[in-house]
Amino acid sequence: MSGPTGQAEAGSSDDQDIRLLSVSWNQDFGCFAAGTSNGFRIFNCDPFKETFRRDLKSGGFGIVEMLFRCNILALVGGGSNAHYPPNKIETQSNPKGLCCLSHHSNTSVLACPGVHQGHVRVEHFGLKVTRMISAHDSHISCMALTMDGLLLATASMKGTLIRIFNTMDGTRLQEVRRGLDKADIYSIALSPNVQWLAVSSDKGTVHIFSLRVRVAGEDASNEQRSLEGPRMDHQNSSSSIDPLIQTNTGSNASSSLSFMKGILPKYFSSEWSFSQFHLPEVTRYIVAFGAQNTVMMVGLDGRCSFDQVNGGQMLQKEYFRFIKADLTPLRTLAP
Repeated sequence: MSGPTGQAEAGSSDDQDIRLLSVSWNQDFGCFAAGTSNGFRIFNCDPFKETFRRDLKSGGFGIVEMLFRCNILALVGGGSNAHYPPNKIETQSNPKGLCCLSHHSNTSVLACPGVHQGHVRVEHFGLKVTRMISAHDSHISCMALTMDGLLLATASMKGTLIRIFNTMDGTRLQEVRRGLDKADIYSIALSPNVQWLAVSSDKGTVHIFSLRVRVAGEDASNEQRSLEGPRMDHQNSSSSIDPLIQTNTGSNASSSLSFMKGILPKYFSSEWSFSQFHLPEVTRYIVAFGAQNTVMMVGLDGRCSFDQVNGGQMLQKEYFRFIKADLTPLRTLAP
């Protein structure tokens, strides 16, 4: 049954034939888009509701990306009957299509895998500067930029370490450890105030890390200011972001033997996650930071959870199922 706006009612029989292909956040994490086997849907996070859908008979979408909250969308075909051919977005050296862009009005930064294994290419278009960052020994599997593009977080195919870099000069600022065994990293998210980092993987745990670097002048208690991000004009900026980086007071868990750094193996000096939340291992989740110290998780099984970050085990606050079908994910998500 459809309402006056042409949207199918939640729980209708139409949902039973839909397969969820992808989910992705918009730039301010206030909405997310779901690509399905016969179209796409847009959801608002707070309050949670479906705001728009487009159902097609001619095919589905494997990737749906929003431009903030406007009506401009990037659509890539997907599924067994793709609406647009998905192979047109693949690149020879980047089969997963990894790429991230800054979202701040005063910066234009792009990050993508470099020509060498484990390297990331960073383009500062406003400064006409290119940086090649040697991030990992193995291939890059996931990456994320801060909204201003000044910090980059990366993970490799091993999925054990997450590294944070200064994109202006390629300096490694911090390294945190997700675990010891190999993992497929599904998504990385940096909080708008650059105080926290979230990681989801196939191990069924979302990890939250405290960052030791954050943008100077940011007020973690001022939600609106943190969402706007720092203002930096590329035309007048220097080639270093040192004045914009300061030490954060948060601390991650570490080994009791970390004081013997340089003597014992690197593992003993690792920084471990500050907070965790456990999820079914069989489901792919992408993560983002919401308002009032919360973490949002969207899963490819059609569920959306909101969880508070308190250190240690997170507490579930809300839970929504946004598509009412028994869905099978078809592809790995890029952030």
